[in-house]
Amino acid sequence: MSEHEGDRAFTGGSIMGSDPESVFAGATSFCRRRYTRDLTGADVVVSGVPWDCTTTYRPGARLGPRAIRQASANLSFGKIWPWNLDPFDHLGVIDWGDVAFAEGYREAMSVKVEAHARAMLAAGKTMLTLGGDHYTSLPLLRAHAERHGKIALVHFDAHSDTWDDDYEHHGTMFLAALDEGLIDNERSVQIGVRAFNGEDQGMTILTAPWVHDHGAAAVARVVRERVGETPAYLTFDIDCLDPAFAPGTGTPVCGGLTTAQAQAVLFDLVGVPFVGMDVVEVSPPYDHAEITALAASTIALDFLCLLAASRTGAGAPDPYQGGSGRPLGGSPRPAAG
Repeated sequence: MSEHEGDRAFTGGSIMGSDPESVFAGATSFCRRRYTRDLTGADVVVSGVPWDCTTTYRPGARLGPRAIRQASANLSFGKIWPWNLDPFDHLGVIDWGDVAFAEGYREAMSVKVEAHARAMLAAGKTMLTLGGDHYTSLPLLRAHAERHGKIALVHFDAHSDTWDDDYEHHGTMFLAALDEGLIDNERSVQIGVRAFNGEDQGMTILTAPWVHDHGAAAVARVVRERVGETPAYLTFDIDCLDPAFAPGTGTPVCGGLTTAQAQAVLFDLVGVPFVGMDVVEVSPPYDHAEITALAASTIALDFLCLLAASRTGAGAPDPYQGGSGRPLGGSPRPAAG
């Protein structure tokens, strides 16, 4: 046990490093990071947006940030497999808490989230945001595009979220982002889509069957080719995963990615110039045994590992190797097809 004797989220003196705590006890900040609004020394700011008033089917995503934080207590034990590093040794990461806004008012939420993001980015911080339904990405994109210019969108989702409707909800916000000039459609990739939309808006779409047939390495290759050197924003709707791996979400669609497939893509994206990420659409009332929340917290932690690996020059992790560098199972990793 560390000198803090638990509750590192409040008692930890440094925002760097990891201290093991009991999974079932203590304050549930994201991966036990310090709860603070002091940005000193922080590289990454974790924020929650507890909002689901623009969802169309099953509600509950407003409870997502809390559930993701709670599930992340299972993950904060030092070096992360297969990255072979503890991201918190290389990145100062704080949990800022949740953005506060008037419940039920979309415009109020959008204004507050955009202002929060603008402040974090102005301070030179990278944002990791926990949603919330997917509409929350729009104010985040507005702030990121204001800071970085038109950005590439790397979008994991069962849905394209570019439907042309007369009202604004979590299935329309990326069309709004395109119309506002926030996203470079020619540099953007949508991964895992398996819901009909008659217009692709010029973005590259890798459907879930395409991912199943071609594999994670091919997905990552397309992402790297499309994004190039353009600042990229990673948005991960948990319904990209098949309901077997993410039952706790508002609009589940069968035939999706496994958690392992999604992770394998992220393993191979080290060096892509990501400037921010959100993980959205976790609905705890429909979850079982924290399956969905654990998947979301794992994906978010992998993003931090990706940032740390990019910063340290560690390169992409090899999941076929153990911590010693020896192949696991006696078989080398197959060549990418």
